[in-house]
Amino acid sequence: MQLVRLGPGGSLLLLALLAALTGPCVSRSDAPRGVANPFVFDPKAKCEPSCKHSGICIRNNTCFCMRGYEGETCQYANCFPKCKNGGQCLRPGKCGCPAGFGGKYCHKVTCEEGCWNGGECKALHGKATCLCLSSWTGNKCQEAVCPQGCRNGGSCVAPGICSCPDGWVGGACHTAVCSQPCLSGGKCISPEKCRCRPSHEGPHCEKKRSQYHYLYKVKGY
Repeated sequence: MQLVRLGPGGSLLLLALLAALTGPCVSRSDAPRGVANPFVFDPKAKCEPSCKHSGICIRNNTCFCMRGYEGETCQYANCFPKCKNGGQCLRPGKCGCPAGFGGKYCHKVTCEEGCWNGGECKALHGKATCLCLSSWTGNKCQEAVCPQGCRNGGSCVAPGICSCPDGWVGGACHTAVCSQPCLSGGKCISPEKCRCRPSHEGPHCEKKRSQYHYLYKVKGY
């Protein structure tokens, strides 16, 4: 801004012009401010460092800031309302937003690729985060939750539902499958493998042990 040398009464005219350009200073930031109206103007004043953003040095090391700027040297842009969610005021009324936030004042939250399965995008600890329903998890709420767990290589494909590998069934893939049933009270303990009672043997517990072998096995003879 170029200052013009004024005649008698020029200082009053300059003050009126400055007031019209800047308006009254209203505190809208935590940053230190320039001088508020009214003020005493010294045409010989010097400011080091110099006033920024067209601010005017009105007395030694005291700047008068144009509308939209504040600080000791008018170094800070003023955004009102203030930038939210960690955004920074780049110029008057213009916020620079961090990743995951948008809008004029960084008040809008956006999660990359969105939130799935009913999840909702929210600001959590300064970061855009998907808040998932209780039956889903993951950064996009893409992973189903099976409270009972999926055992023996099973995977959770929907809330509470496991997809089991061959040879296993049950809500948690916990029950082994034997294509031929285990006989004589035997139990299928893994795919196609029976655990027999002491009195029987064979792949399917189909053979009865001899009495001598049975006693030896049970009593440790």
